[in-house]
Amino acid sequence: MADKSQILIVEDDLDLSEMLNAYFRVQGYDVLTAAWGEEAVQISRDKTLDLVVLDIRLPDIDGYEVCRRLRTNRRTQDLPVIFLTEKRDRIDKLQGLELGVVDYITKPFDIQELRLRVRNSLRRASQQALVNPVTNLPEDQLLDERLRDLLQGSAPWEMLYISIDGIDQFRDLYGFVASDDVLRGVALMMNNAIRELGKETDMIAHMGPQKFVIVTTADHVALIRERIEGRVRRSMELFHPTKDGDEKSVVGNKLQLVISQLGSSDGKFDDVAALKTELSHRPISKP
Repeated sequence: MADKSQILIVEDDLDLSEMLNAYFRVQGYDVLTAAWGEEAVQISRDKTLDLVVLDIRLPDIDGYEVCRRLRTNRRTQDLPVIFLTEKRDRIDKLQGLELGVVDYITKPFDIQELRLRVRNSLRRASQQALVNPVTNLPEDQLLDERLRDLLQGSAPWEMLYISIDGIDQFRDLYGFVASDDVLRGVALMMNNAIRELGKETDMIAHMGPQKFVIVTTADHVALIRERIEGRVRRSMELFHPTKDGDEKSVVGNKLQLVISQLGSSDGKFDDVAALKTELSHRPISKP
């Protein structure tokens, strides 16, 4: 089924690998296996995985190197990894923890214990997936829940739809690290505006990788919008990396914040999808 979690088991002991494959399939998981470190890295690039159970001792590159490569690839940098190994030394565990390993189990192991550790790791990863890993703001699922509550309630509301124009070109020029810094910076400025001028019930969430929604009320929306526009306008040039220590290397690319606004007085909406469609098609302004 499409909703099954997909696990990669990296183990060069073929008997153990086959046993784990069969066991976790019975538990309801989709299972892939690899006996070599390089093979595991390639599978992780080709498949959408939910968890890796990774032996440290492998015939080619070791599990530490596999984990390092997973962490340096944007697609797999947050992929949960459980080390499965005969090593028991404290230094080995510390090395794994430095690489972001979520758990560590030594051989021989209790299969029920491994099952519980896999389940718990997947559960934690699922909870973390509700927030954006770059900005730590809620993602679409939590936003949809809030919008559903708004539509079912009678209290008036206002929303700001905010996106960063030019971020894709900026990423092409300067890379993912620089573009993530932009997203974090804008998210921080929005959070500060809400904290200073909004209410505890206000919400900021993602409606796409570089698109945000602020849910607030009519008596706060104008002040929040003015504060965000002012701070972002003063900060946009600072986001561009410098060249040779002092010269701005903008290369024709300019980041801009675009904002549209929608309120409960603007009409009735049948469902969350209709509300989000209207929000994303509202007239925009550029600070």
